[in-house]
Parts: sequence; C-alpha cells; structure tokens
Amino acid sequence: MSAINSISPEKLIKLVGTESCPVLIDVRSDDKFLENPVLIPGARRFEAASAATWGKAFINRSAIVICKSGCAASESVAGWLRHFGASADVLDGGMDAWTKAGLPTVPAVKIPARDADARTIWVTRERPKIDRIACPWLIRRFIDPSAVFLFVAPSQVTAVADQFGATPFDIEGVHWSHRGELCTFDVMVEEFGLGTKPLLHLATLVRAADTARLDLLPEASGLLAASLGLSRIYSNDLEQLEAGMTLYDAFYRWCRDATGETHNWPTSKVKP
Repeated sequence: MSAINSISPEKLIKLVGTESCPVLIDVRSDDKFLENPVLIPGARRFEAASAATWGKAFINRSAIVICKSGCAASESVAGWLRHFGASADVLDGGMDAWTKAGLPTVPAVKIPARDADARTIWVTRERPKIDRIACPWLIRRFIDPSAVFLFVAPSQVTAVADQFGATPFDIEGVHWSHRGELCTFDVMVEEFGLGTKPLLHLATLVRAADTARLDLLPEASGLLAASLGLSRIYSNDLEQLEAGMTLYDAFYRWCRDATGETHNWPTSKVKP
C-alpha cells in the first residue's frame, strides 16, 4: 500500500495519457538518469537542488515527483512544491518500481530538443484530418504536454522547421512520417516505446481511417466520419486540434477500458 502523499505505479499508469494526469516531474540526478535514460510518458526532468526556484511555477497544480527509488530526492522536491501551494505526491518506489513493473517508458533520446520555454515544437501540413490530429494528441498526452504545433502550407514545412528548430512530421522525406503500410501515428507509438495494448489498438484504428483501409476495424468508419466532420466545422487548424484532443481522449479510453462493452436499446419490455 502506498504511503500518504505517494502514488503507486499501478495507480499512476491509469492517469498517464489522460487529460487529468498530474504534471510528472523527474528529479533523478544526471548520473542516476544515465543508468536508465528513459522517462515515464509525459514526464519532464528538473534539477532537484533548484526546486526552491522552479517549483513556483506549479502553484495550484497537481504533480507527481519521480526519483530513482522514491526516497529523499522526490520527497524533498514534493515538500517544496507543497510549500508553493501545489498538490504533490511522490511515485512509490520511484523509477525503479516503474521499470520493474514493466510499465511503458519513453527513450529520452527520441524526444526533440526543447525551446527556451522548455517546449517541443512540431510542424506539419495545414488542414489536418486524421494522422495530423492523432499525432499531436499522442505527443501532448504521452511525450510533452506543453508541445506546440504549427500548421503551415505543405511547401513551407521544411523552411519553418529550419527557421524555428521545429520537428517536421507527416510529410515525405522526414523521420516522423509514414513507413510502408504504417502511418505516422504507428511510427510514433513504436519509436517512443508506447506499444501498450490500448495504444496499439488505437494505432490500428488511426491507420485504418487514415489510409482508407476501413476493413481493419469496424470502428474506423466512425473515426473517419468524425474527423471529416471536424474538418468541416473548423477552419482554424488549432481549434480543430483542440476539438480533436477530446475525440482521441474518447477513442483512447474506449481502447483501454470499453472495447468489450455493448449497448442495446430496449433492455426489457413489458409484453402486452
């Protein structure tokens, strides 16, 4: 059982990838991090020794602090965060317990460099429909909650990437793009180490809708219809992305928790 002001890996994994997930703060020292250079999905590294400075940014927010084994480093940082008015818990057993439980981790080397405001910047073609909404959802929920997405004319994606140090995706000739029968979402799930059963199911759904292979899953037609509908509702790509976040939140929770559930109207009728 987890102690007061701590959370078990089994409980935290249920929050990871959801809109309600607390801020995940990894405070392992550089030497401890190099022993296992991966992050819990959505986590960002901070220096424990300077928590009295950066901790002010988390006033009135919820946070989970992660160190190697869930001891002094995370406890001290959580204490500072609570001092600043945050609701802060530590991960019970730290990164060691998370890894031992076989829970997903993201290789730090795969995460693009951050800008001066500690955000990853991504750029792709304008007027997104499926893959270019699904990928930002994946990035914000599992890689970088503060990620910025730029939607520009297809001919300008490379130039914008060069100008702003952004990572291009879902265009030809870049790392994060379609590979064979896989769409960009598939590639990100695989390379970021996120191959959990729910995300692999969602990846199949995205691929089916994005590549006109609706036979792969019966729900693919629904995702395609909803995606095309959103593209008609919103002329602003960023507004469409925000609406799409809710759409993919729902499909992810269906993949994780509800694929076996059915619904049938009338459950019972009184016979005349």
